[in-house]
Amino acid sequence: MSNELSYSFTSLLRKYVSASVLLIISTVLALIVANSPWKHAYAQLWQLPVSLSIGSFNFFSHGGEPLTLGTFINDYLMAIFFLSVGLEIKREILCGELSSVKKALAPVIGACGGMLVPVIVFHLICPNDAAMQRGMAIPMATDIAFSLGVLSVFSKRVPVGLKVFLATLAVADDLGGIIVIAIRYTEHMQWAYLGGALLCVVILLIGNMRQVRTKAFYITIGLILWYCMLGSGIHATIAGVILAFCIPANLPRGTKFYIERIRRAIRNFPETQVSYADRNKPTILSDDEVSMLKSVESASDHLISPLQDMEDILKVPVNFYIIPIFAFANAGVDLAGMTAQNLLSGVGLAVFMGLLIGKFVGVFSFTWLFIKMRVIQMPKGGTWPAFASVCMLCGIGFTVSMFMANLSYLPGHAILLDDAKLGILGGSIASAVAGCIMLHFTLPRETAGE
Repeated sequence: MSNELSYSFTSLLRKYVSASVLLIISTVLALIVANSPWKHAYAQLWQLPVSLSIGSFNFFSHGGEPLTLGTFINDYLMAIFFLSVGLEIKREILCGELSSVKKALAPVIGACGGMLVPVIVFHLICPNDAAMQRGMAIPMATDIAFSLGVLSVFSKRVPVGLKVFLATLAVADDLGGIIVIAIRYTEHMQWAYLGGALLCVVILLIGNMRQVRTKAFYITIGLILWYCMLGSGIHATIAGVILAFCIPANLPRGTKFYIERIRRAIRNFPETQVSYADRNKPTILSDDEVSMLKSVESASDHLISPLQDMEDILKVPVNFYIIPIFAFANAGVDLAGMTAQNLLSGVGLAVFMGLLIGKFVGVFSFTWLFIKMRVIQMPKGGTWPAFASVCMLCGIGFTVSMFMANLSYLPGHAILLDDAKLGILGGSIASAVAGCIMLHFTLPRETAGE
């Protein structure tokens, strides 16, 4: 693998390792509070109403009722999360690991198996009850932050090819999860709101084609799109993905034009000599110098596409605020009255086995089959034991799995929701532990060549 690819995945790992640490802290804290004397306050916190009103119009309302803090987090903040995911998916499709059939085939095939088999496992294990079976999509997802965070424990022992495979598979998984959310969890379509949403999409596409680069334009129309989606019956978080795919990723004049503009401005910028004694004095620039610096600033802004710029802007709020808040709001399971039976039967067992067994079997078997058929190749630097170990990490499902659990069992099935959350936590922990043990024994002792 090239040094450039190694560097990009080092940056990717740093980002997700930090995010995974915060996720773990938020999850543990939620479990502690949900089983403490403050558990009733914790439960009531998420029922507080959230309102943004102008006169009688409340932007944060659904069916005339104001959103609660819990639904605000799951419907609004998670739309921002899915906007970030959508931007990442679009970038990967345009110029990343999903940009060609050759690059995308192995992780996409693995992702297909990793989505299909867990659903089958859930369906076979879960009792044939309509309410329980609503959660069959829960074990489909792989949490990219947690899985890459666990993989980072082994640092450079992991071949870059396996890191690329896991990260790209998780992205493809997210795309599959988004499609499932849009199709499976859409009920009672409201055509007037849907018409408004389609109009917003048309405006966004026109803006894209007309090379509108102003982020305020896309954010404003995106907020209106989110409101229309909230009322349409399609889950509001899909607005984030649609918005992401409408944000332009190209540069109108290419890179050469703006790079030459920067070089020209730097060449023409006058040299100044500042003595040691004057180093702390304020610097007053001439009008020409200010104009040159503003030209450099403007050219630099044009060298970064709106897609990449917005993806970079969202990294910190999504990874360090939105996802930890989501985890704290949704991972709190009251264990009072629960027994091992909750994890060893019903929804809890179905989710647990779907993640631990279904994800591993699905990803490994589909990829193995297509490698043996010579349709795809083993990720570079990988061996079958090491590859199987990485497949085990695919069973770490958290963010999107928790999100789907909420969609499946709220409102009206709080007990099933707690069982599902218990299965997610148990299956993710078991997959992480099993994956770590397997990686320890299957990875090379020496630093993997990169």
